[in-house]
Amino acid sequence: MRNFRYAVAYNPNIEHSREARTALCSMLMEYGISADVLDIDNLKSGYDFVFVIGGDGTILKSARFYAKYQTPVFGVNLGRLGFLSQSGVDDLECAVSKILNGEYIVEDRLMLASGEYSALNDFVVKSSVSGRTSRFSLKINEKTVCDYLADGIIVATPTGSTAYGLSAGGPVLVPGLQAIVIVPICPHTLTARPLVIPESEKISICINDGTAYCLYADGQEFSEFSNEIQIQKSQYKAKLALLERGGFYSLLNDKLHWGTSPARI
Repeated sequence: MRNFRYAVAYNPNIEHSREARTALCSMLMEYGISADVLDIDNLKSGYDFVFVIGGDGTILKSARFYAKYQTPVFGVNLGRLGFLSQSGVDDLECAVSKILNGEYIVEDRLMLASGEYSALNDFVVKSSVSGRTSRFSLKINEKTVCDYLADGIIVATPTGSTAYGLSAGGPVLVPGLQAIVIVPICPHTLTARPLVIPESEKISICINDGTAYCLYADGQEFSEFSNEIQIQKSQYKAKLALLERGGFYSLLNDKLHWGTSPARI
């Protein structure tokens, strides 16, 4: 493990990221490891393991980049929720010790692709006109499924099912499932419900009103189109390094307070 090439990627725009970066590099130096430091906007390949300091957005961007190199990334949370992270600053020293001793697992996560774009969480299709309700025609494997009259469409991975898709009324999928979930945003019909489909299916979303629409990848990158967009499973899988703790179900409870009764007023 200590013969690996390590990097520390961080987001300088997040408060206290530089302090966390310095602390992490010092911990690695205690083990005789000199890690390269990378700005999140200037990532490079050639590493065996990458520590990522920031929020979920920082981890998403890093995981997408390193997926094609099959490089595991380990999230250190400085954001609010930190659903994709495995450590905070307070328990970072313990996490580093476990990683360098090989006490972690690498979990492959399904990603989606649309043209040159990829997404670990989700693709979102919306009108470029804010607040506009549109008619979206959904096709799967070139066969028409339904029309959604909605504010947009979310196409999410199991990893992304706990993000925008959940807030829009979609189901939670266990990360290991090889499936895709399609969730309409604020649909105007009661029969418009989320769909869970196999990962092998090819999705098309069509619009025929001549208006420009935007495709957002993990809420970070976007492109415009005016007719049809295709989404399918990516040829790459993100590799998330996870400490062997309580697993996904404990994460639901810890991060989302799943099933917890509301506090009495």
